[in-house]
Amino acid sequence: MMKNLTLRNITEVCSGIYHGPEKFLDQEVSAITTDSRKAEKGGLFVPIVGERVDAHKFIPDVMEKGCLASLSERELENAEYPYIQVKSSLQAVKDIAEFYLEQLQIPVVGITGSVGKTSTKEVIASVLKEKYRTLKTQGNFNNELGLPLTVFRLRDEDEIAVLEMGISDFGEMTRLARIARPETCVITNIGTCHLENLGDRDGVLKAKTEIFGSLREGGNIVLNGDDDKLSTVKEYQGIRPVFFGLKGDCDVYADEIESKGLKGISCRIHLGEESFPVLVPMPGIHMVYNALAASAVGRIYHLTVEEIKRGIESLEAISGRFKMIETEKLLIVDDCYNANPMSMKASLDVLHDGAGRRVAILGDMGELGENEIRLHEEVGMHAASCGIDCCICVGELSRYMAEAAQKADPEFSVLYVKDRETLLENLGEYIEKGDTVLVKASHFMKFEEVVKALEAL
Repeated sequence: MMKNLTLRNITEVCSGIYHGPEKFLDQEVSAITTDSRKAEKGGLFVPIVGERVDAHKFIPDVMEKGCLASLSERELENAEYPYIQVKSSLQAVKDIAEFYLEQLQIPVVGITGSVGKTSTKEVIASVLKEKYRTLKTQGNFNNELGLPLTVFRLRDEDEIAVLEMGISDFGEMTRLARIARPETCVITNIGTCHLENLGDRDGVLKAKTEIFGSLREGGNIVLNGDDDKLSTVKEYQGIRPVFFGLKGDCDVYADEIESKGLKGISCRIHLGEESFPVLVPMPGIHMVYNALAASAVGRIYHLTVEEIKRGIESLEAISGRFKMIETEKLLIVDDCYNANPMSMKASLDVLHDGAGRRVAILGDMGELGENEIRLHEEVGMHAASCGIDCCICVGELSRYMAEAAQKADPEFSVLYVKDRETLLENLGEYIEKGDTVLVKASHFMKFEEVVKALEAL
């Protein structure tokens, strides 16, 4: 059961009107879902009105499955079951999540930043689970609907929550942080995502640091000290940030960094007076930063050096995030979940350490604002200079990537393909046995289909 989430409290929290028998008012719901397929006995169904489907039509079905009640944005005629009428299901979800998290009183680690939120969340959760029962955001459920749905997965026995928060505009972070009320805020970096709404990196900094406004009293702030924007944050209401980075003047820093190819990257992490060697089991310098952030959080929550090290080294790759897939012919690096200039360059640097012919299949990057052409060109120039063997650029914007790569090094092997369909038709001609192939693009390019096709070669 969900602590104190009775129909009476839910009605009150979302300023709703209860329709139904009084006898159900003091019953706690067992779960909350917006997916009618996942409705369960004793649960609460929240119908969301989407672009294509109005989920109100599923209310009778879920009630038949044994749900205790449903929310509804309109009065339901002849309803023979309890429901709570609300102005907006989406707002109600947020209000209920905020109330529910208050009931549980467990510490929350809130993570934001332009790049690396999900991978940082994974490492932090991997470390904290060495000592606590830890719940983390699944996938990228990090927006104004995804965050409440993550909160609803918490139960009384959970001891800490690691919640990812993604935004694209001013004000969003304030709304998310009001739900999460983080005890510890982690910001990974300030990049060039969502510039169409946020203007420039100073705008991104301003939008991301809105998270501090809902920080719990006596909370903690953990920031990337190597980021030129974040390093300007000296304190917030008397809270001095803990900085992590590769510079020795950061509170938590790493040295002795050594690439182990695609097996990962080793380093020594310095944590106050203590230090320890660790193998981060995923490649790329960004993973060292993730391990540093996790070490800083681990120390805040009183983990030993041994526990922190064990948590980092037991990290598992998530689908579409630098996942290695070995077939009889190839090593595929599946990094097709999302892309921006910063992560593209980092992934190309990692590919450099691959065996055999190193091939990057790169697609368009979205939401880059008015500088999108220049930013694609920069990735192309980087591809030509980072020591890989071949780059296949796919999509309208990637034409600029291909042209810039060719211009930077006329000897470099570059291929431009206009769209995903053409790529898939000719994939067998482009790829050779023994290649290490990186697949990366923004999510809308649907490059998971490219990964599947490579696996089938």
